[in-house]
Amino acid sequence: MARLKTIARRTFLIGSAAIAGGVAFGYYRLHQDPPNPLLKGLKAGEAAITPYVRVDAKGVTLITPRADKGQGSYSIQAHLIAEELDVDPHKVRIDPGPPDTAYFNSRVMDDSLPFSTIDDGMMARGARGGGEVLSRVLGMQITGGSSTVPDGYQKLRMAGAVARETLKEAAARRSGVPRSQLKTRDGQVILPDGKSLTYAELAAEAAQLAPVTDVTLRPEQEWRYIGKKMRRIDIVAKSTGTQQYGIDIRPDRVVYATVRANPGMGGTIKRYDASGAEKMRGVKKIVPIRDGVGVIADNTWRAFQAAAAVKIEWNDPPYPADSAGMWKVLENSFSKDLQDSRLRNDGDVEKALAGSSKPIEAEYRTPYLAHAPLEPMNAVVLYTKERLDIWTGTQIPVFLQGHAARLTKLPEEKIHVHAQPMGGSFGARLDDTYALQAIELAMAMEGVPVKMTWSREENMGHDYPRPIQLSRAKGTVRDGMVESMSIDVAGQSMGASWFNRLQAPVPPGPDVSSVNGIWDQPFAIPNFRVTGYKAKEMVPVSPWRSVGASANGFHHASFLDELINAAGADPMTELIRLCNHEPSKKVLHTLRDISAWKGPRIDDRRARGVALTLSFGVPMAQVVEVSYAPQGIKIDKVYAVCDVGRILDPVNFEAQVRGGIIWALGHAMNCELTYENFAPVQTNFHLFEAMRFHQAPEIIVKGLELGGDVRGIGEPPVPPAAPALANAIFALTGKRVRELPLNKSINFA
Repeated sequence: MARLKTIARRTFLIGSAAIAGGVAFGYYRLHQDPPNPLLKGLKAGEAAITPYVRVDAKGVTLITPRADKGQGSYSIQAHLIAEELDVDPHKVRIDPGPPDTAYFNSRVMDDSLPFSTIDDGMMARGARGGGEVLSRVLGMQITGGSSTVPDGYQKLRMAGAVARETLKEAAARRSGVPRSQLKTRDGQVILPDGKSLTYAELAAEAAQLAPVTDVTLRPEQEWRYIGKKMRRIDIVAKSTGTQQYGIDIRPDRVVYATVRANPGMGGTIKRYDASGAEKMRGVKKIVPIRDGVGVIADNTWRAFQAAAAVKIEWNDPPYPADSAGMWKVLENSFSKDLQDSRLRNDGDVEKALAGSSKPIEAEYRTPYLAHAPLEPMNAVVLYTKERLDIWTGTQIPVFLQGHAARLTKLPEEKIHVHAQPMGGSFGARLDDTYALQAIELAMAMEGVPVKMTWSREENMGHDYPRPIQLSRAKGTVRDGMVESMSIDVAGQSMGASWFNRLQAPVPPGPDVSSVNGIWDQPFAIPNFRVTGYKAKEMVPVSPWRSVGASANGFHHASFLDELINAAGADPMTELIRLCNHEPSKKVLHTLRDISAWKGPRIDDRRARGVALTLSFGVPMAQVVEVSYAPQGIKIDKVYAVCDVGRILDPVNFEAQVRGGIIWALGHAMNCELTYENFAPVQTNFHLFEAMRFHQAPEIIVKGLELGGDVRGIGEPPVPPAAPALANAIFALTGKRVRELPLNKSINFA
């Protein structure tokens, strides 16, 4: 209700427009109603479209602009609109809409600000408001940061409610019955005598009305979808193998292509010899592209074979040639001139360290990691001198449109991005290099659609990975309790690397993502200091599922466990004692109860580890239980508890938590990118191995709804999994592993 009161106090303008008997409704914040992005190019007889709801003679279309990469984004957006509009989301059309700043993400900047996501102070609220304005100004139509639900929870329901009431007003004017006496049900307005008018029948009349903005959202007891077990709108297609992804697009007359770019990302091409490749069967054209070469052929396999046959000499990129050199860069980055941030500095760490006869010291390392989605990067592009069409999965459609306009010299209104569902992303499609390469190839085949697909090796080698991180930690304990903790973290700036590729301004101030998951944790350690050091750019990097917290959760929660062990305290008890955030404390209490925690050691063959990481506003705590097996360590069970404010779909909520834990554990066990001769050694899944089916543990999930802000759940399950596993391994074996992947030190069954 507090959020609704805030909404009521602000200025919201509901835009609508109509052409040839159509009606549309949208919801906007701030001071001006953005232009309707879908009015451009409408033909006679078509309905007008505004950002979220279209009603025309064919029925209802719900616009779901946040990208679906397997997390159920289209489905939850559709259900939020449908809750107020009174339609069945399985019986209407779903459309991701075009790229447009009207779809800016109001919450995507939250985790990049130098304020904890649980900080509700005046400055923090002001910063988030400023981030929202910046998101709009920059046209941040971005899917990421577990922001789809926080961004859409109110605005999509409001869009549905405005559409509903405007349609009722149209029915009132036709029937002469006051709007207050009308009801809606399943896409119809119901008159008092039981007769009904479909939304489609009312479209032309509703189009002539000013939208009804004096609306009330339905009370919780009347909800049909929110909080209930929902059937995702894509579940039948995915269960039957009929779901169409970007890689499935095959227009008439399509030709097929692939590329080879410099194995050292950031390096350029010196020269190439394609004489042999040009003679191979099916090859249509060899095309030089930025930093590489493209091959166009009559099928993808022949394009792959010909690309491999091109002889290329490369220029070296401007970073160390191997992993040892890269780690050396980080080791040399702990200097005053490279200090980037100190967002946490409680108490007096130096005094505590000086007063201890035996301070605890440790160094933690986390590697580069590829996103490695199952669907490799791909795009279909049709270019003419008047128009460009792009069919691809993307998390940044507005940026792709702008980059394509610069490349082709066409106006942005001539660039048409047709967003497709994705077979995974984990942050990979927050970049658009692959789509720009496809555009370069299409420009060499004017009027012919070109389907460009990266080989798996190209996909692994040219993924913009998660940055490597190195931390040096010190701490002290006193009287059986943690007294102090100091963590220095060195790493590349993910934000600078990514924003520069987006050709967007790098946010001013410190690179918060490089220390997220450490500085913002909800523990009142009396003396607590976190210092970030910005290493020079090496391999270009990008956001990876749970961003900075994915690595820093391991650094922080593992070292905190070391301190607790040195104090002789019970890990669960001491975490609860230190916790100064009530929702996080309730999460830990619940985790203790559902896991029947009696201490880290169960018996001679079984042990447990616990970790809590606050990320994206969600306190997520996990207990990982391991045991000895003949082949090595076996992960038996995981207990996971978190608070997301409100659970919108219990089924998808549990699926997201379980999937995130499997993802995190598999990477913690096995995965890294190591470099030789500027390129990653791991070129395919056999060298970048996820968790196997027989290794998957039983996962018990408990979601709390403590009434705070509604949060997303795609990323928070990741950060605590690795440290909880490492802490369990220590409890079982006495061996403290401080570097990922764990299989460098541990054999897993």
